[in-house]
Amino acid sequence: MIPSLSGFFDARNDSRRAINNKYGHGGYGGNKDTTRVNNRISANQVRVIDSDGTQLGIKPLSEALAIARQKGFDLIEIAPTANPPVCKILDYSKYKYEQDKKVRESRRKQKAGLLKEVRFKPHIGMHDLEVKIKHISEFLAAHDKVRITVVFKGREMQHKDIGMKLLDVIKERLVAQAAVEQEPMPDRNRLIMTLIPKH
Repeated sequence: MIPSLSGFFDARNDSRRAINNKYGHGGYGGNKDTTRVNNRISANQVRVIDSDGTQLGIKPLSEALAIARQKGFDLIEIAPTANPPVCKILDYSKYKYEQDKKVRESRRKQKAGLLKEVRFKPHIGMHDLEVKIKHISEFLAAHDKVRITVVFKGREMQHKDIGMKLLDVIKERLVAQAAVEQEPMPDRNRLIMTLIPKH
């Protein structure tokens, strides 16, 4: 005889309720999470969205909790300021993971798009060239623009063709990763080129 699953889901949700009661607003140990989950929801009525996105309409809180319990999931308040509050039936740990992922992605995008600068001497050694190209590649991978500046001193000003050849080498090495936003331009004792990421 196959044992009933209702006891399993009841035990699972009892465990979640115990966690909610212990940590406050639905958190799994984090004191910054203010999301209300299950019995932490205070509204008498809530608008319920099923785990697949189906609108279940406005339900008494007790009925919404019962539906979530039957499915083996949590009732999560996702729009507390709505009237009535909007709740979704989901696994809380999965919901929290997705929310944290969105926050991390948002922070990553905020940091991206900066303008970095990498400077070169016209007579640069092969090892130093490889190191600097690696740095440029890392900046491009982070979705940053890169200004490449070749700086000439003294008699080097008479040999700007060397700087142009150097910039051509850098372009060729990064052709799969970068596009040229600004072609090499002279600026007093410098040659400047700007690369942007292709993807």
